[in-house]
Amino acid sequence: MITSKKKISSQKLIIILAVVLMVGFYSVFFFWPIIYAFIGSLANWNPLKNTFDFIGIENYKTLFSSKLFYKSLTNTLYFVAVVVTCRVVLGFIIALGLNSINKFKGLLRGLYFLPVIMPIVAVALVWKWLYDPNIGLFQTILAAFGITDVKFLFDEKLALPSVMLMTIWKDVGYAVIIFLAGLMDVSKTILEAAKIDGANALQTLLHIIIPSVKSTIIFVLITSMISYFQSFTQIFIMTKGGPGTTTHVLMYLIYGEAFKNYRFGYASSITFVLFAIILVITFIQFKVLKGGERE
Repeated sequence: MITSKKKISSQKLIIILAVVLMVGFYSVFFFWPIIYAFIGSLANWNPLKNTFDFIGIENYKTLFSSKLFYKSLTNTLYFVAVVVTCRVVLGFIIALGLNSINKFKGLLRGLYFLPVIMPIVAVALVWKWLYDPNIGLFQTILAAFGITDVKFLFDEKLALPSVMLMTIWKDVGYAVIIFLAGLMDVSKTILEAAKIDGANALQTLLHIIIPSVKSTIIFVLITSMISYFQSFTQIFIMTKGGPGTTTHVLMYLIYGEAFKNYRFGYASSITFVLFAIILVITFIQFKVLKGGERE
């Protein structure tokens, strides 16, 4: 009895210690930075000059009267809408195709996932060369068809779509792998029963396959959206927010205000607005999709 009591007390001690360490870790490296950043968003904060003057909501007032903020927000929403849609739709179509074949499935799955594990800096640099209007491969191919002087990253209309194309190419493999995992859970018995009942491919897709993987679709949608709202590296490497402000997204704006203009308080206010946007859109998306799932 005494031994068992000692074991129980030691187990409790380990659990308490683990909880304390976990809470301590998240408090120091997660909650405190968030709280400090929010306080900083209410101040004129410049660590280089060691200034931290409380100014209330002035940073937010400046933010919501800034044309550059609204331009960056528009670019971000456009970027997220296109890239997430293409990633989900293309990923699902490719996954359906791979799921229907038996030969070379593992090889093709690996090839589609290979760009995902590549460093985004390296991928962005390679694609920046591909887009080069003088020596880039894409320009060479277009020139063979008589199309010349396509500036891609230097064209105000093409710059952001060019970055989007690179992002879709790099990341679609992630959606393919997730959807393949979801498709493996679709009941073969139900599929066979639908086939016997005379259901065609489209009916099977709409009424059996998609409802069966709806939770997977929700997962890919939400994680993709959160990820792409924070896109920065490819913009920084490929366009530096240009030409002009045509590829300025919110994360690039935050970077510029914090590490170029040293307005850390103003950058913090943009960060919290971005956080609020992601939170609201994620909540709405989750509710709408879950509501449709119940129906």
